[in-house]
Amino acid sequence: MNIPSSLKYTESDEWFNPEDGKIGISDYAQDQLSDIVFVEILVEVGETVDIKTPIASIESVKAASEVYSPVAGKVVAINESLDDAPETLNSDPYGAGWLIQVEPSAETDMMDSAAYEAYCASRE
Repeated sequence: MNIPSSLKYTESDEWFNPEDGKIGISDYAQDQLSDIVFVEILVEVGETVDIKTPIASIESVKAASEVYSPVAGKVVAINESLDDAPETLNSDPYGAGWLIQVEPSAETDMMDSAAYEAYCASRE
């Protein structure tokens, strides 16, 4: 399982990049969902989100899942390429598979990579 050390993680399997404000789902989450077939971004550029605001809905061949914002802030970009290629979340969850980018307004309490790895291991 891929868990980049530069990112922060939530118990609901979202990641946040403190360097650029991008948010996505973890490798663990995409693996649990299996083949992702549809992504709907639920927020718009310029909108303000709070922690745990639903930001996306993801459908796979196995299940549907909501994605929640791990930080509060202003949405500055949306990954529109996922409209045509939702499977990018499976193949590149930490790169081209980001969902939205925010300008965070406050730091939140998230797990580092080691804590998230231990958390994922405890669920298997």
